[in-house]
Amino acid sequence: MNGKVTSISGATVCVDLPDLKIGDRVFVGINRLTGEVVRLEGGIATVQVFEDNRGLGIGEPVKSAQGPLTVQLGPGLLGGVFDGLQRPLDKLQEISGDFISTGQDLFPLDCSRRWEFNPACATGDVLEPGEAFGKVQEGHIDHLLLSPQSGRLAQLHTGSLQLEQPAAQFEDGQPLFGWHSWPVRKARPVRRKLPPATPLVTGQRCLDFLFPMLKGGVSIVPGGFGTGKTVLEQTIAKFADVDVVVYVGCGERGNEMAGLLDEFYELQDPRSDRPLMERTIIVANTSNMPVAARESSIFTAVSMAEYYRDMGLDVLFLADSLSRWAEALREISAALEEMPGEDGYPTYLGSRLSGFIERAGVVETVTGARGSLSMILAVSPPGADFAEPVTQACLRVAGALYLLDTQLAHRRHFPAINWTQSYSLYSDTALAHFTEQHKEWARLQGRCRDILQREEALREIAEVVGMEGLQDADRLLMRTAEKIRLDFLCQNSFTDDAYAPPQSTLEQITALIAEHERLKTGLEEGSLLDDLLKEADDASG
Repeated sequence: MNGKVTSISGATVCVDLPDLKIGDRVFVGINRLTGEVVRLEGGIATVQVFEDNRGLGIGEPVKSAQGPLTVQLGPGLLGGVFDGLQRPLDKLQEISGDFISTGQDLFPLDCSRRWEFNPACATGDVLEPGEAFGKVQEGHIDHLLLSPQSGRLAQLHTGSLQLEQPAAQFEDGQPLFGWHSWPVRKARPVRRKLPPATPLVTGQRCLDFLFPMLKGGVSIVPGGFGTGKTVLEQTIAKFADVDVVVYVGCGERGNEMAGLLDEFYELQDPRSDRPLMERTIIVANTSNMPVAARESSIFTAVSMAEYYRDMGLDVLFLADSLSRWAEALREISAALEEMPGEDGYPTYLGSRLSGFIERAGVVETVTGARGSLSMILAVSPPGADFAEPVTQACLRVAGALYLLDTQLAHRRHFPAINWTQSYSLYSDTALAHFTEQHKEWARLQGRCRDILQREEALREIAEVVGMEGLQDADRLLMRTAEKIRLDFLCQNSFTDDAYAPPQSTLEQITALIAEHERLKTGLEEGSLLDDLLKEADDASG
């Protein structure tokens, strides 16, 4: 079905093409630019174009793809680097060089690779959508092949297969391949959602000890320029206790994405000693790519994340950053001449964001397995204004807040997480889990929080009267708080201290609190603080 372009307004174009529906994918112009229908009015469709439409002219042809914007799901996604339309960047580079040419519609999976197919059902079995009919080995993962539709199996193949070869066939003659398409805007089906119950160990002491995350939970990381949002997310991606990591650089600077790729290809997974990229999918949508493609990139990435979740795996989804995604949404809304909300963002920003974040969680899959999709989402509020609409919309649906402090970053304290303003609604559940493994965890956490909070109150007094004007007990507390901040909460992501397992975290905070209690006892017995501190320094080395 063919039509033509009738008008152009920035990243949106109006086309005269009958029988289109909202969300349909279309190819615009002689270069076949990918677009998505976002409005229908009076027989004219408004299309959001995801590629550079410079040079596009009125009257150029438009063709319908006869379906919505989709991703291709199957073995071979792990280790891949894609753009916001799931086009593999390595193949794009082979075709067009260092700069992506428009109109490239590439299949994201390697059809030349052979996979050893092991059936998980038998001829005559009835499959439901999302049910596994076989598996292949993808790195260290048993990759389940999931049926996109229902039907009774008439034939099953075994042995080595390529993705373009049918792995099975239904009784109605419909072939079943090792891959399938899925609409990016549609959440994948599950039996039911379950409450998050298991901690997500990130290896960052400040998070795991004070503000724990749960598998299936959602946390946001707001912070101003230079506070370390990207470094923190990349560090969590390296060391998080999950099976698969999906990282989307939404509007990120090209040099940062290039550094991320270089590092990930060199790193070893600390849990398996295998290349980190074997369990990682990267969606790279840099700041010099078309703005409209940012809007689709997070949906492309989360659809791939859901696919691996449906295999009963723990998946971590990281986005950097949602602010640039929201800016793309604002630009598209302005081109559509919609009524603006606060700061020019569309009035549906909150609902669109909530609909996306609700795809996180712990689920019982169609196959009966238990899988989780966790989200850690960076936000870049202009001028570090945390009252701006994007941050506030995220706070309404997120379970944890990791607020990055500009002053801490300027003091070279990383991760620059403000321990007085950050919080986690998952703390009680995580605390119960950690206390089962380590009996002293709850007591030490409470003691650590108390010391840090009392230090905040004493700091104002110390600024007036000086440290010498404080009582010895207060001076001791200030010293302990400083050691907690510098030796415990601070981690250098470029040293061996970049990753701290729970046992190591417990041992370190135990030593700090024990020293504090010992010195406090000495004070109560009449010893001078300076003498006690000198003895402690001599004993430590």
